[in-house]
Amino acid sequence: MNQLSESVKFNAFMQRDTNFDGVFITGVRTTGIFCKPSCTARKPLKKNIEFFDDTAGALQAGYRPCKRCAPLINGLQIPDDIKVLLAAVEKEPEKRWKDWQLREMGLQPSKVRRWFQKNYAMTFHGYSRLRRLGQAMQHIKLGDNITKSMDYSGYESESGFRTAFKKYFGNAPGQVPEQNPMYVNRISTPLGPMLICANDDGLHLLEFVDRRMLETQIKRVAKYSKCFFVPGEHKVMQQVETQLQAYFKGDLKEFDLPIELLGTDFQKQVWNALLDIPFGETRSYAQQAENIGNPKAVRAVGTANGDNRFAIVVPCHRVIGANGKLTGYGGGLWRKEKLLEIEKNT
Repeated sequence: MNQLSESVKFNAFMQRDTNFDGVFITGVRTTGIFCKPSCTARKPLKKNIEFFDDTAGALQAGYRPCKRCAPLINGLQIPDDIKVLLAAVEKEPEKRWKDWQLREMGLQPSKVRRWFQKNYAMTFHGYSRLRRLGQAMQHIKLGDNITKSMDYSGYESESGFRTAFKKYFGNAPGQVPEQNPMYVNRISTPLGPMLICANDDGLHLLEFVDRRMLETQIKRVAKYSKCFFVPGEHKVMQQVETQLQAYFKGDLKEFDLPIELLGTDFQKQVWNALLDIPFGETRSYAQQAENIGNPKAVRAVGTANGDNRFAIVVPCHRVIGANGKLTGYGGGLWRKEKLLEIEKNT
C-alpha cells in the first residue's frame, strides 16, 4: 500500500504526471471508469474521484478501465491475443469465462493464467470475476435499489448477484438466520442516495453511498449487532425517509428515530453530545470535548465524529474548526456546507 497523501495523488492526477503511472489508480464516480494519473481525458471534480493502490482495487470497487489511457496496460507489452481477450471481457463484463472458451479463441488457459498472474497478480478468472462482481457493487454504490441490482448486473440468475452481495455485506442476500436480520436498502435525498440498515431494534446505519468508509461502517454494524444483512424494506426505513423529507423541506428540526448507538463508551458519549447540539448551531471540536468533560480529547472527539454511522440524524456536520472553517466530514465538505446552509435558512 503506497503512503502518498490524497493531496499528492490529486495534484499528480490533475497535472497528468506520468511519473505516478503505476503508483496509484484514480476512479471517477460519475463515469464509473478508472484511469492512470497521466490520463489525458477531461478531469472531473475532486468530490467525484477516489484513489486505489492498484487496478485490482478499482476493479473490485466496480470501476471499468478507461479506453483512452488503458490503465491495465501501463507500459506493458501486451500480446495481441491477450489484447483481444481483454477487449472481449470489456464487451461482456458479466460473462463467466470457461477454459474451453479460451481455447476456442486460440488461447491456452495455462499460458493466459501465467500471464495474468505475472502482470496483474491474479489469474484471468480472478480478473474476470472482479469485473463481474464489481459491476453489481457499483450499482449498489451508485444508489440502485439493492433488491433490483441483479436486474442491472447482467447475471443470468441470482447466483452472481448473491455472490456480489455477499462480498459487500458479508453474507448472501437470502441468508436469514435465527438472529434478527438487518434489512438493507437505499433512500434518495437531495444530496444524493443513502444506504440504510435497520431492523426491529432500530436504525443501525444511514450513510451516503459514495462515502469512502462505507464498507468499514457496514463491517462495524455486523460486528456490534451480530447480524446478517438482507435486502428489503422495514418500518424504521419508512420513518427515516419521512423525517428526512421533512428536514430537507425545512419542516423538521429534530429527528425522532430509534437509533442504535453501538460503539465504545467514549464513542457513545461523543455521539450523544452531537445530539445535544441545537438545530442551526455549530460547535468546535474543542467545545465538544469540553461538553463531554474531557477537554484534552479534541483529537479523539474528531475520530469519534468520523466514526458516526448516522449522517444528518446524528449531526456531526454541526462540528466545525475552531477558526470557523469546515473540516472533516465523511460525506464530503460540500454536503456539510449544504446541510449547515439548510439549517441556517430554516
